[in-house]
Amino acid sequence: MSAHPISVRLDDEVRKILELDAKEHHIGLATYLRNLAGEQAKALRKARIRASSRRVGELVAKNPEARAFYEEVGTPTAEL
Repeated sequence: MSAHPISVRLDDEVRKILELDAKEHHIGLATYLRNLAGEQAKALRKARIRASSRRVGELVAKNPEARAFYEEVGTPTAEL
């Protein structure tokens, strides 16, 4: 994994708030912002996956052949 530096301008009030929270977590502001960005990126990826799954489900619900296929195959479970 490669990292790419970026520059972000924060107004004074926002910076103070974020620095306080970073200190409470015993990390620097850059690490704090990197963690926030990483968490948001994961949340966005999960949201895209859920939206894509929802679209597939909607298409299956509208298509009798697709519904029949899933009825035949069954619903996947977490059991191995």
